[in-house]
Amino acid sequence: MSQTIIRGGTIVSLDPDVGEIEDGDVLIEDGEIVDVGRGLTASNADVIDAENHIVLPGFVDSHIHLAQTQVRGIAGDWSLMGEYFDHMLGNITGLYQPEDMYLGGLFGGLEKLYTGTTTALDWSYPNTLEHGERAVDALKDAGLRAVYTYGPPGDDAAKWWFESDVGLPEQNIRDLYEEQIRDDDLLSFALGLRGPDFCTDETARSDLELARELGVLATIHMGAALWPSSVYGEDYQGFGAIHDMLGTDVNVAHGNHFSQEDVQHAVDAGASFSSTPEVEMQMGHGIPVTDKVLEAGGRPTWGVDVCSSVSGDMGSQMRIGLQLQRMFDNQAVLEGDEEVTEVSITCRDTLEMATIEGARALGLEDEIGTLTPGKRADVVMIRTDDFMTAPSHSPVQTAVFQSDPSHIDTVLVDGEPVKRHGELLNPLAEAEFDRFVQSGRRLVDEAGIDL
Repeated sequence: MSQTIIRGGTIVSLDPDVGEIEDGDVLIEDGEIVDVGRGLTASNADVIDAENHIVLPGFVDSHIHLAQTQVRGIAGDWSLMGEYFDHMLGNITGLYQPEDMYLGGLFGGLEKLYTGTTTALDWSYPNTLEHGERAVDALKDAGLRAVYTYGPPGDDAAKWWFESDVGLPEQNIRDLYEEQIRDDDLLSFALGLRGPDFCTDETARSDLELARELGVLATIHMGAALWPSSVYGEDYQGFGAIHDMLGTDVNVAHGNHFSQEDVQHAVDAGASFSSTPEVEMQMGHGIPVTDKVLEAGGRPTWGVDVCSSVSGDMGSQMRIGLQLQRMFDNQAVLEGDEEVTEVSITCRDTLEMATIEGARALGLEDEIGTLTPGKRADVVMIRTDDFMTAPSHSPVQTAVFQSDPSHIDTVLVDGEPVKRHGELLNPLAEAEFDRFVQSGRRLVDEAGIDL
């Protein structure tokens, strides 16, 4: 039995039964949190000194396309309905070779770990089964806990998008799930559906039925920009053909243009929403769905979305999503000729959306998301003795507003350190770096992207 004690930190468990503990310890055995408290002891345990650190659960990114990592920095001035659809879905994704999928996923996963994200839903566009296999290899080699999401291939936008009547490649999906994911402790599986925004009603339903047959999460791009109404006109009705199929195993990415009634229906059915506020603000998706989900009694989750445009750092999404919603709420008060005397959602709210709510959306709330005995030890430690973080009067506010990836000292996944003293421990970060850079340059060159 391997044992580790994280000793003497400020514990922000996000579990109401455990609470926050000054000078607290976390005892880990074989990757499981077995106790959280003060003065914990264990024979032969490795000790991680957490003095002057905030100790909290690892962040959960509920929606990201990790394979775009090696083309980061090309989409910062793109809109969704202009350049992104044309250049990314209609061009670059078709140029990916299996090794490109591996290198993008590997370094995307390493970026996640470096910035404190221990779990991510990787929404993938595998052109072939081999592309999917190498994408999964990348997640394993990075050491990330992940939900690998098998979406439509990226080799033919006209075939797979735009009222497509072609279902997802079922045999490839079954083979990948059975052979590489089902029995892996750190990996889960999901289907990336197009939904009735991008395919026929029959296809939307059959793809969701396949996810149900496999017993895996279905995550769906829906309700972003004006795409649905521009295709269907006045006939577009929210969830359309899958209205009666929503459940706790359905995750909606974006959902900006759903009505309050649509969102209420989804929340009542147990579906979750992934908001990616920074990308949505840039690319013209529309106002994030945050307010509607909260109004419906649900809680949204945060995601990065396209790392070809923005950083993979979840701290940015926590801050932007929080402050954007506060801005809208404050403006509504001001327009009523009243002064703003309190903020609408709190720092703890946005931190929970980046941890336990993300875990819940991915069906992993019993495993991760809080520092709770019995859960897996996915842990982040943030320095509070740095000139940018000290003094830490409120550990939650320090974590949300005063820290950045340079302050994340230690990261554990399933009890194993993957970052220590501010440095990644994975030797592949150096060994594969040149291939990673070369892959990105080749893809941009072959795509003819003018920067």
